[in-house]
Amino acid sequence: MTEPKESESVGTVVLAGAANLAIAVAKVVAGVVSGSAAMLSEAAHSFADTVTEVFLFVALRRGTKAADEEHPFGYGKESWVWAFIAALFTFVAGAGFSIYHGIETIVEGEESGPYLAAYIVLAVSFVAEGVSFLKARRQVRNESRRWRTTPRRFLRLTSDTTVKAVFFEDAAALIGLVLAAAGLGLAEVTGSPLWDGVASILIGLLLFAVAVVLAASNVSLLVGRAVPRRLHNEIANDIAAIPVVTGVPTLFTMQIGPGDILVAAKVDFADEVTGAQIEAASDDAENRLRARYPEIRYVFLDPTRGAAGRTHLDGGVGG
Repeated sequence: MTEPKESESVGTVVLAGAANLAIAVAKVVAGVVSGSAAMLSEAAHSFADTVTEVFLFVALRRGTKAADEEHPFGYGKESWVWAFIAALFTFVAGAGFSIYHGIETIVEGEESGPYLAAYIVLAVSFVAEGVSFLKARRQVRNESRRWRTTPRRFLRLTSDTTVKAVFFEDAAALIGLVLAAAGLGLAEVTGSPLWDGVASILIGLLLFAVAVVLAASNVSLLVGRAVPRRLHNEIANDIAAIPVVTGVPTLFTMQIGPGDILVAAKVDFADEVTGAQIEAASDDAENRLRARYPEIRYVFLDPTRGAAGRTHLDGGVGG
């Protein structure tokens, strides 16, 4: 992982965590004063997001530890362990509380009000969450341009799950605030706490959806996910473009950490080349790949006999 990228991710996480903590306290006060289930669900949402940011901060720090004898490829995958724990916490603490409290409000018919304090807190929270979301969106756009892809595709395929988590959580927070405001408004107009409870349940379901998306992404990376197909093909083509190389029968890639990639390939060299030429070509291939893709940390090439001119692109993923 390059230092500028790490610093930007840390800044995104810290800003999101600070915003969520301040907002959570304000929501608790407003929720207690108004008695609103949706507002208390939003408080739980913000507290869950705050703890999540702590886990993501730990993920960033632990994932950048230097490689050692026991972990020769580094600790990059540990960042996904902490990010997975963060996703589980969002599911348990955020979604669980919101859905339960919403159902309780509908069943017991708890009255809510006054509403002014809740509306003020929701408005201030929307501004604060918006600032954090804009920073996360800016980082996503910058990274997507660097990888020459769309922001949507970058979010789907990126191995930097910290910025992905902040982006989705901030987006969910903004949607949740709108749902809470709608629930409060309908409860005030109709005089029925049903709408307040429904808003709380919808906020919980929103958190559940975010937690599932983030957990699935981290599990995929922990299992050992290859790089996207386009990048895979470009790596194979770069190796195959070396003059003494006649084909790349097999190419495997794996993301071993946020922004860290391992490349292993069987390479068919021309029959007449010498051992020294193979060594020079291997060094050339490694230098080419690292120059073009700084995220590639390890390159392993295995000379093998194959059909001349054949380039078989095994080991990639779709998308």
